[in-house]
Amino acid sequence: MIAVLCGAALGLAGCSSSSPAAPSEYKVKFDTSKGEFVVQVHRDWSPLGADRFYELVKSGFYDEARFFRVVPGFVVQWGINKDPKVTAEWRDKRIADDPVKESNRPGTVSFATSGAGTRTTQLFVNLASNARLDAIGFSPFGEVIEGMEAVARLYPGYSEEPEQQLIETQGNAYLEKFYPNLDYIKTAHVE
Repeated sequence: MIAVLCGAALGLAGCSSSSPAAPSEYKVKFDTSKGEFVVQVHRDWSPLGADRFYELVKSGFYDEARFFRVVPGFVVQWGINKDPKVTAEWRDKRIADDPVKESNRPGTVSFATSGAGTRTTQLFVNLASNARLDAIGFSPFGEVIEGMEAVARLYPGYSEEPEQQLIETQGNAYLEKFYPNLDYIKTAHVE
């Protein structure tokens, strides 16, 4: 299960923390096909993660992204851009790991990773207490403070079926063809 969050490990050499500093606290509203939810970000929990998330939201990266992995009782995952060209631009823009200061409890938001120093754009919301993820470096940077019921309604029927490599190379075209019931983000913006 954890292995699916983690893909092939990549080296630390490509790590970068060039994202501009975000405010110490900020909120991001996600308008989705199942309603809205709001993430409160605490930069002191995970500074590099909070900075990268801020940069991605401000750039519109998550607009029209699909929730491609919904595992009830575990996580909801997203963060591959609708356009493979945009995804490719971010593929090697990894950020270093932040120490884990908060536990992966229900409603917290963390970056997905494929090993040390590999965080880029993919995120997940914890649907349960996933404290086991703390010990392997998944550092929450925020928490859903409104709309967790919308997150709970996201379509779980495909579970872990969509292939991330195909999403990265084909974007939403792949998901719309083979996984048409996936829920998606209409827009995400800093409030």
